[in-house]
Amino acid sequence: MKDDETRAWLALSRIPHLPRRVLHRLILATSSAEEIFQLSAFELTAAKVGAEAQKMLREGVDLRQVEQDFKTVQLQHIKLLPVSSTLYPALLKEINDPPPLLYIRGDLSVLDLPSLAMVGSRRSSQAGGANAFRFARELAGAGFSIVSGMALGVDTQCHRGALAAGGSTVAVLGTGIDIVYPRRNKELFESIVCQGAVISEFPMGTDPHPARFPRRNRIISGMSLGVLVVEAALQSGSLITARCAMEQGREVFAIPGSIHNSGSKGCHQLIKQGAKLVESVSDVMEELKGWCADAPPVLEEKGAQNKVSKDLHERERLLLDIIGYDPVSIDSLQQRTDWPMHDLVALVTALELRGLLDCVAGSYQRTV
Repeated sequence: MKDDETRAWLALSRIPHLPRRVLHRLILATSSAEEIFQLSAFELTAAKVGAEAQKMLREGVDLRQVEQDFKTVQLQHIKLLPVSSTLYPALLKEINDPPPLLYIRGDLSVLDLPSLAMVGSRRSSQAGGANAFRFARELAGAGFSIVSGMALGVDTQCHRGALAAGGSTVAVLGTGIDIVYPRRNKELFESIVCQGAVISEFPMGTDPHPARFPRRNRIISGMSLGVLVVEAALQSGSLITARCAMEQGREVFAIPGSIHNSGSKGCHQLIKQGAKLVESVSDVMEELKGWCADAPPVLEEKGAQNKVSKDLHERERLLLDIIGYDPVSIDSLQQRTDWPMHDLVALVTALELRGLLDCVAGSYQRTV
């Protein structure tokens, strides 16, 4: 894209009172951003462009802001992709309300890969985080690009799992492309830029706001073949992504959890509504077979017993069996085992440190 055209797109993105659907129509009706600025008042009115936006199109926007944006584009190697571009993600272009303009950092070719969205709770359990990492690693290794929102918790583990497999991942932001949020994911952000892509529909400098994250969820689902909800409570934003997927005709998958875990109730609700219950990576691959025909076979992890370290003591193995997969308090464990409390606490702590137990609201449950 030439510099003048880039500046024109940046100027368009700074015009207030110009709804996404209206800008979408203008883009498809013209051959460039510069041409949109040259449309007559009659043409703009016919396209349902409001008076305020028409005034801005005639008089222009703050050129200092446009130049500042242009310098950021050059400095951070940001690419602008209008919906009319042949490089625009094909599936995303099909949804009811595609972003008129995408800002992208990273490898554009990643957008051509078959993609699977993976989302879940920001406050994920240890088991939820482990599932997110493992499923993402195996699916990325099978040839899928993993799409998520770079939030803390499940999203972060999904991106990390894909990167660990040497695969591709896409982070869809609820901020401007030049804003890293949450800040603690800065290193992850840079890794995704190097091994995948970071995208946003928001103008540069757009700060995080709760209302923007549900809006970006339609992009996460829209550019993907399906959405896998790893772990979600009933009020989780992940359910918004799942609902978007259903409305867009995408596959919806959900990993179940304990009936006593409030963090799994959102997944259980989705399964009741028709989402496919997922226990293994092969459950997802079965629905999406054909999209990665040349991919290497998925190497799933073995069952729970094989995941337990071979050097566990007999008492530790027995304790794992007693605890099971539903939360149980330390007092209940003491009653069941009749072991001294200080010995029991030491064993539980050791198993938790090895990642074999998860503490949920003061109770313990197995993660494998």
